[in-house]
Amino acid sequence: MSKEITLKLNEKDYDKIFKSAKVEKRSIPNFIITHVLRNIDESFYTDAIETSQIMTDKNLLQKLRAGHADAQQRKGRSLG
Repeated sequence: MSKEITLKLNEKDYDKIFKSAKVEKRSIPNFIITHVLRNIDESFYTDAIETSQIMTDKNLLQKLRAGHADAQQRKGRSLG
């Protein structure tokens, strides 16, 4: 089931989105959805090359495992 949201945009941002959507021949809602989802994919997930680099970096993996163990034991403090 689809959900509906409302956005308040200032004139400058609206014009920028409107013009960009027009260039891509998209509606404004489709443009926003497409770009938000693309940004999420690019920001939150690693690509195959980056994953390979991470998985072959023994020093980094050791630090990640130690940090994960510390987090499980609630060592340290949250910065976020």
